[in-house]
Amino acid sequence: MSLLGATIVLAVLLTATIAIGAYLRWQQNRPHRDIPHEVVQPERLGADSLGETATLLQFSTELCARCPGVHRTLSSVADSHPGVRHLDIDLTHRPDIARHFHVLQTPTTLILDRDGVIQTRFGGVPSRDVLELELNRLTEEADVRQP
Repeated sequence: MSLLGATIVLAVLLTATIAIGAYLRWQQNRPHRDIPHEVVQPERLGADSLGETATLLQFSTELCARCPGVHRTLSSVADSHPGVRHLDIDLTHRPDIARHFHVLQTPTTLILDRDGVIQTRFGGVPSRDVLELELNRLTEEADVRQP
């Protein structure tokens, strides 16, 4: 193979790798709502209760570099919304929970409604604006359901 041919092949591979990486990163931070609905029991997580309106359930590990920043963001968002609770579950010593919820990366964040049903899932670092939108959607739906 000539030098020109090798350069072209290398350039194509590099471009494809960058494009796939960018797509996966874009897809990772988007909220996913096509989740089989399951009711999360707080006792299974080692918590006493869920939030009255919603729960921000964060899965992290001891070695996760991005988890402390996500923890601060989720705590701040939960504190600014009445009835919203933030739970941070360390999966380092709980592989059973990681398998049950299909957590393949940390941080992973689930937004639960007041009944503990998973409404939204984020892989990676969720945007504060998107978290706010999801919580507002849940709050509006809860208000509509109440007489």
